[in-house]
Amino acid sequence: MALMPDIQSIVILTGAGISAESGIDTFRSAGGLWEQHKVEDVATPEGFARDPDLVLGFYDMRREALSKVEPNPAHRALAKLEREFAGELLLVTQNVDDLHERGGVEDVLHMHGQLKSALCLSCEIRSPWDRTMFDRPPCPVCKAPSLRPDVVWFGEMPYQMDRIYASLLTADLFVSIGTSGAVYPAAGFVQEARAAGAKTLELNLEPSEGSHHFHEARHGPAGDLVPQWVDEVLGGETG
Repeated sequence: MALMPDIQSIVILTGAGISAESGIDTFRSAGGLWEQHKVEDVATPEGFARDPDLVLGFYDMRREALSKVEPNPAHRALAKLEREFAGELLLVTQNVDDLHERGGVEDVLHMHGQLKSALCLSCEIRSPWDRTMFDRPPCPVCKAPSLRPDVVWFGEMPYQMDRIYASLLTADLFVSIGTSGAVYPAAGFVQEARAAGAKTLELNLEPSEGSHHFHEARHGPAGDLVPQWVDEVLGGETG
């Protein structure tokens, strides 16, 4: 796909593949988190109701693991794009880690929530959180011991969907980075964008389940592909 010289609006979706090179375990790879835990036990409201200790311990472990990983060149390249791209840019991530922010991106839409955020089931207010939840600490706002991970589980509605769909309708280019193409609604973004007239590009380690929906697909490590693509976009802007 030849990059359009008049790209004014880009929507980017990132998934687990962009963080895998930083050492964060993906859910769907061999040996990944889905094989270590049943999804219905740790990523559903029913699982939380059934065994809150298991769920809180699982997310405490994942939150603690963030301190052991660092952003990679793909995260930093997207921060460069945010700083230097003259048009509109929306970065949507399915990831609940904070590597985009630590890589320098200032505005990230976390459609599946964040590990470093707590949601109070009593007052429904979200608070920054970087400690354990296993011992039932009080909500910073209402003091009730009813915090849960601010993570969107299966069966729950992802965050800010109206904003995402509105941006897909006006985008000149939609780019999917490191996603499996298996989890909806995000897996359908490429079709929404393409139907609205956007060019579509996949950057992934291997073809995703929705790879055939894209105008172009490039396959390889995100740490190689994303910086190269960002340089193409910014180079096209300047000449």
